[in-house]
Order: sequence, then structure tokens, then C-alpha cells
Amino acid sequence: MAEDAELVIAGAGLTGMLLGVACAGVGLAVAIVDPQDPAAMLDQRFDGRTSAIAYGSRLVFDAIGVWSEIAAEAEPIREIRVADDDSPLFLHYDSRELGLGADTPLGYIVENRVLRRALLDRARALPSLTLLAPNRIAGMEASETGAVAVLDTGARLRARLVAAADGKASPLRQAAGIRAIEWRYHQTGIVTTVAHTRAHAGIAVEHFLPAGPFAILPMRDLADQKSATRQAQASLAPRGRSSIVWTEDADLAPRILALPQAEFAAELGARFGGFLGDIEPVGPRFAYPLALMQAERYVARRLALVGEAAHVIHPIAGQGLNIGIRDIAALAELIVDTRRLGLDIGAAAVLEQYQRWRRADSLLLAAVTDGLNRLFSNAIAPVRLARDAGLAVVNRLPPLKRLLMRHAMGLIGDRPRLARGLPL
Repeated sequence: MAEDAELVIAGAGLTGMLLGVACAGVGLAVAIVDPQDPAAMLDQRFDGRTSAIAYGSRLVFDAIGVWSEIAAEAEPIREIRVADDDSPLFLHYDSRELGLGADTPLGYIVENRVLRRALLDRARALPSLTLLAPNRIAGMEASETGAVAVLDTGARLRARLVAAADGKASPLRQAAGIRAIEWRYHQTGIVTTVAHTRAHAGIAVEHFLPAGPFAILPMRDLADQKSATRQAQASLAPRGRSSIVWTEDADLAPRILALPQAEFAAELGARFGGFLGDIEPVGPRFAYPLALMQAERYVARRLALVGEAAHVIHPIAGQGLNIGIRDIAALAELIVDTRRLGLDIGAAAVLEQYQRWRRADSLLLAAVTDGLNRLFSNAIAPVRLARDAGLAVVNRLPPLKRLLMRHAMGLIGDRPRLARGLPL
């Protein structure tokens, strides 16, 4: 087992692996430590979610040489339709309105297991990256000259910097004494996959219901899953698949999840609508409690927080993973540029620069998603009237719509090189 690395990463989830692959791809010695067996993380039962990958995030995967392994299983989002319950007013985003070319979608829907597989394959091909899993970081020691990650086996990994990508309950964040502002929404996210008889045409739907948003996300209908789909429903000739992210009241969600298949399908169909024809749930059901969390600081001595170790937002806009990807693009650029100058990648000045670069973006998105969830979960008539009028006004202002689309795509602001599709 490798005893030394320049960068130690706690967590082999999507953000941890992305940071490791980005840095090891330009020659840094990286060690990633995770308590899970990597093979288990590729099983659909480990994580049945899909992720919305903004176009700017796709550029990050492109720049580190991974997107080519993902593209065949990524469904482009061509349009987004936003509707408020049964209101006739709506908001419609269309990628063609941006004038960026027919091949430039708003983003992509990709199964998390596909992203994990591509990153793991790339990691295994990098000689300067060591994956220590299953293993756990039991503690961390930091000094002016370096850091030591102490594994629960007693092994000690000496490094210049430790990155915590160990999730919203981050043990490293807590051990560093970094407090977090957090609360749980009284909502649960129910995730499953449905087959439908009409093609989705790359259109994503965000339908706001009283309990929270009900998102219908277009998925690639993969050849290796068509047979499983047909076996699951002999009476249905599917034209496509969609991922459902169904926000429901936390008290009601367990009862919905426990329903027999036919009754679950009926509850799903009542919220889904008929625009994609007949539908049938064909994937496992998953449930995730929804929360907001914002770390008061993103750094400590020799420690940087990335992804959900630093921030968790409501999934209402599908931006959670994209914020983490922007964390990775910023931190990787600072680490690599500092190392090329022969300086200390874990120095306080480097970490402070990372925090300044990333904190405002994540705070803004936390406020926006929290506000939208509260606004659209409010049944008071004047509030509902005002928000529906707002959707209609935005829909009729093309310059504002284009700005909002570019922001959701991750194409505005101070973007790191990777987020512009440029190599480190």
C-alpha cells in the first residue's frame, strides 16, 4: 500500500473520483480512500439515481478525457418545460434559442453508475493514482509542513493536502471543527425509472405539485436494458425511458414506496400525466431525505471540502452535482498551477483562494433552490398567482431566458479552465 501522496482524497464518490482523475491525469501523486468496495459502487442497487450534467460540466469530463466513455449513455436535454400544478401558464427553455449550434444541448441525463464506471476505469489507467478501498480515514493530523491521513488499519498517508469528498456528514469536516448550517426539508425524494410508449424527444419536465417538484428526466434507451424492460412489462411496447425524481411529503413517502407495483404505478401515473403515453415503472425504487447544508468554511489547515462535504442543496434545479464539479475544476486548477510553480499545494493562501472562488456560487444556488422550493410548495392563492405570472413573464422575455439558460448550463461567471473545456 502506498504510504505517500501529494494529495489524499477522502471519498471515492463522483466528486472524489473526479478530483483524483483530474489531478493524477497531469502527474500528481494521488491516493483516494473510501470505505466501500469499488465493485459494489457500480451496482445499480448501490445508487439508482441519475444526474443532470450541465453542458459546462460536460466540458470538465471532456477536458480530463472521460466524456468519450460516457457519451453513448448520456441523453441530451434539448428542452425544459416548467409547469405549476394545473396552471395554464408555463416556462419553456429551448437550447436552439441560444444559437450555440444544433449539437449543444442544455445538458445531459446520465445514470450515476455510468459516471462511476467511467471514472473508475480512468482511475485504474493512471499510474500516479492509488485507490485504497475498502479503507477508511480514521483521523487527520495537520502541520505547517504537511498532513497525515491516518487509516483505521493504522497506516499513515503523508501528503501536502487532504480533500474531503466524504459526503454531507463528512467526518473530516466535523473533526476539523467546521460548523455547518443545515436543516431537513419535510420532503423525501423518490427516484425510479419508467418506460413509456411515446418518445421523450430530449424534453425534461419540472412539474411543481403541492408536495414539491415532480421531475421527468429523459434517459437514453440502452440496448442492454431494452430486454429487461420488455420482460418487466409484456403488454407495453416502450419507445423510451425517463428518470423520475418525485418530491413527496416525508410522512407519506414511506407508504408510497411500500405500495404493490400496480398501486405504485397508479400513484405515479396520476402525477405523471399522459403526454408520453402509457407508462410503467421498470426500475428499483429509491428514497433520499432532502436537506440543505452549507459549511461555514470550505477549508481548514491542509484540508479542502468539496462537493456535499461543503454544501447540499435541494434537487429542485438539478444542480447539486454540478456545483461539486465546479468545486473540482477550481481546486484542481489551483493545485496544479501551484505545483508547477514548485510551491506548496496545501498552503493556506491556496486554500483561501479556493474558498473565495467557490463559496459565493454555492451560497447563491443554495438560496435560489431553497427559495424556489418554498415558493412553489405554497398553496396560498395570491402567492400562486404571482409565481404563475412570473413564469409567464420570463417565458416572454427571450434575453432573460437566454441568460437563465446559460447560467443553468454553467457558461457564465469566472470559470476554471476545465469548465471551459481546456486542459489543466
